[in-house]
Amino acid sequence: MRLALLAVASTVLLSACTWVHLAPSAKSVRVIPGGAAPAGCEKRGEVTVKVPGNLAFYERNTLRVRDELETMARNEAPDLQADTVQPLGEPANGEQRFAAYRCGR
Repeated sequence: MRLALLAVASTVLLSACTWVHLAPSAKSVRVIPGGAAPAGCEKRGEVTVKVPGNLAFYERNTLRVRDELETMARNEAPDLQADTVQPLGEPANGEQRFAAYRCGR
């Protein structure tokens, strides 16, 4: 009985956790909606980011997964000297691709 209670409590607590934190160098990186490439921006590359979509038998909150993917993409942008990221498609299995741009804003 205690083991089952511990397992349920752990799942609830872990589902509320965010493992991805925004790096200080990524605070000024913006996320724009998918679609056409932004005008006046230079494409710096693409990044693929991945987070756990589920934990054992528990399916993670879709919005939290999306938020973590965006945060990871923003964290990668400064390495490409980019200040803007744009999703290239919808997340699938906890993974998503982003284009990175330098827009000079």
